[in-house]
Amino acid sequence: MEALYHQTNKQVHEVHSYMSRLETTDKQSVHLVENEIQARIDRIFSNLERLEIFCNKEPPNKRQNAKLRVDQLKYDIQHLQTALKNFQHRRYAREQQERQREELLARTFTTNGTHKKIMDVANMLGLSNTVMRLIEKRAFQDKYFMIGGMLVTCVLMFLVVQYLT
Repeated sequence: MEALYHQTNKQVHEVHSYMSRLETTDKQSVHLVENEIQARIDRIFSNLERLEIFCNKEPPNKRQNAKLRVDQLKYDIQHLQTALKNFQHRRYAREQQERQREELLARTFTTNGTHKKIMDVANMLGLSNTVMRLIEKRAFQDKYFMIGGMLVTCVLMFLVVQYLT
């Protein structure tokens, strides 16, 4: 049991070193390092199962201490596995953000998109280009009538307030 415990403990320390290497690995080989870490974690879990069996076969006076050491190893490796999952989650989120950023940068934006859509809808409804131009001209003229009406209203309100109060 002692040899298997020391071997498993050594593997846990190796996974620690792989985890620190994972942060500095380039994008191409990060998958290889992640797979290696996961394979080592799986081997450690199988060793821990065997260690638990050996713990039950220990004499009663040593059993509690052996169980404590195995539980500590299990706790350590669970934290390492959680750290690996967190790292993978952060990496996936970062890659997704980069893809979205690239998609936005590749997208072309037009300023007349709305006007073109309105023209397309009008054409589908059967309005000719001449009628559309007349409508646009009328809208342009109506804007000036509205501004003039607002100015006349403001002047009248000023005069009423000035002379009637």
